[in-house]
Amino acid sequence: MTKAEKIKEMVRQKYGEIALQSKETNACSCCGSGSCSTEVYNIMSEDYADLKGYNPDADLGLGCGLPTQFAKIKKGDVVVDLGSGAGNDCFVARAETGETGIIIGIDFTPTMIEKATANAKKLGFNNVEFRQGDIEKIPITANAVDVVVSNCVLNLAPDKKAVFSEIYRILKVGGHFSISDIVLVGELPEKMKIAVEMYAGCVAGASQKIDYLSIIQQVGFKNITIQKENPIVLPDDILEKYFSKEDITAYKANSPIIYSITVYAEKQG
Repeated sequence: MTKAEKIKEMVRQKYGEIALQSKETNACSCCGSGSCSTEVYNIMSEDYADLKGYNPDADLGLGCGLPTQFAKIKKGDVVVDLGSGAGNDCFVARAETGETGIIIGIDFTPTMIEKATANAKKLGFNNVEFRQGDIEKIPITANAVDVVVSNCVLNLAPDKKAVFSEIYRILKVGGHFSISDIVLVGELPEKMKIAVEMYAGCVAGASQKIDYLSIIQQVGFKNITIQKENPIVLPDDILEKYFSKEDITAYKANSPIIYSITVYAEKQG
């Protein structure tokens, strides 16, 4: 098994476990809850509750932004969500496209697909579907999509250039994406890079910001815009899992290193 395959298997197993948990279970370890921040995957999530189409059953608190809010989705659009989880961004997108749109969620984890499909059925949405697939090889035909969104998922893919190439392939000319993700400004300590929890939390797989934006440009996208950017501060109880007190002091001296960004770009003719 290659390194990339090992990373994908780690991610599949971790998110399979997360899919079986409620948001309340996830949130009990979130820094925003006022209790111990013992998990990484949910310390960066933002509040969807005020967005039209929000469904609590589909929100596992796993994101690092609100990409669908910035995605300029119109009535009747074909929208694809990469790493769709329990369906949260798909249902928000559906509120924008209306019944004439088509929303397709792609996820790597079978348990997530089952959960999202059950949520869509419960909501009675016949224009929202979920497909299991690898975002490095998106199971959608070329030039078929108006908008691509994704929330804190691309870092889980070992080959980010392959993902952005696939996004470019499936978008129509004139289509665009809005993607929230984690990037780095500076070097992440080696102990963080090798931790399974950090992979599942989109941290260890994070690219340098300058490299991330360069890949988007290399693939052919135009009008690349950062729509939102926030520093991510890791709480002490997470840092203590990986570092000595001296290491934590050194890490904080170089912080912030980790940022959440929402990036927009267009496929022009």
